[in-house]
Amino acid sequence: MQSFCVVQHTYSEFLGLIESQLERRDIGFSYFRPFVGQGLPGAVLQFDALFLLGGAWPVTDREHCPWVDGERELVRAFQKAQRPVVGIGFGALLVAGLAGAELSPEPAHRACWTTARITAAGRGDPLAEAVDGRRVLVMHNGSARLPDGLDPLVVDETGEWLVVRPDANTYGILFRPELKPGMLEDIIMEAGRPVPENMDELIAVAREEWVETQRTTDRVVVALVSALSLMRPRRKPPVFTLKVEDPG
Repeated sequence: MQSFCVVQHTYSEFLGLIESQLERRDIGFSYFRPFVGQGLPGAVLQFDALFLLGGAWPVTDREHCPWVDGERELVRAFQKAQRPVVGIGFGALLVAGLAGAELSPEPAHRACWTTARITAAGRGDPLAEAVDGRRVLVMHNGSARLPDGLDPLVVDETGEWLVVRPDANTYGILFRPELKPGMLEDIIMEAGRPVPENMDELIAVAREEWVETQRTTDRVVVALVSALSLMRPRRKPPVFTLKVEDPG
């Protein structure tokens, strides 16, 4: 059975819609929550993939995200071990930064519904083709200016990047296939969390788009499974059991 490592950055933002998709495929997952002081895993070979979820602050905000350096090292370890990495929202910006993107704390919020558009670089990519022409919710804090040579696979209606693939095993996804309307409502309730001014509008559209959103998430998960071979178990270190001999 496959086991995924999932790094959660806020109380409200978990795998959401993606959870049921993974469970249907008999894929387990373990959450790690550095924002409450929980440590990140010290060994990556026990996991088959890494998911980095959304967040409430820019990646550059070290006051609210003092654990970012440790998370960067975790991503590098998964990449070195050739394990799949999927960054969503905050996680996508972190992935882009590791690939040489210039990170900025502005805008404080990028939150909108838009139509995903495949680029020339995205032709033939399973994820890019799966979301081309579909309505998606974009929500993140801060931004990442992509370096030369890292071309987006998917952009929004204005040409801003939505999906990058720095290497064969890594995706950065700025739209949010995991979010349910109830999760957006929970985000508003988080104490001390800044939220976009148009949150009510985002929730209203999320309810209207609910059926199609589920279909989009289905397509995203199927594409990730195909592109990253998520159903293929990775080799894991053996588990040793100590046998205690009875001296008597």
